Amino acid sequence: ILTARLAKACTINPRQRGFIRSSGCAENLKLLQLLIKKAKKQHRPLGVVFVDLAKAFDSVSHAHILAVLKQKGVDNH
Repeated sequence: ILTARLAKACTINPRQRGFIRSSGCAENLKLLQLLIKKAKKQHRPLGVVFVDLAKAFDSVSHAHILAVLKQKGVDNH
């Protein structure tokens, strides 16, 4: 319910996989496999970075989150 409501007010990047309904994990793993395979085939270097955003919401105050949601026009309820 929250995802559907927030998606109406805030644009979601098509690459977003967390907190939404999608086959994101499997799709992202397949994409990574394809990139590695192509880099090896072409003998090109490939850099991969994994960013762990665990507890990301703990580092942003609830007041700030609410202020941004209000700015985006999300209903207070």
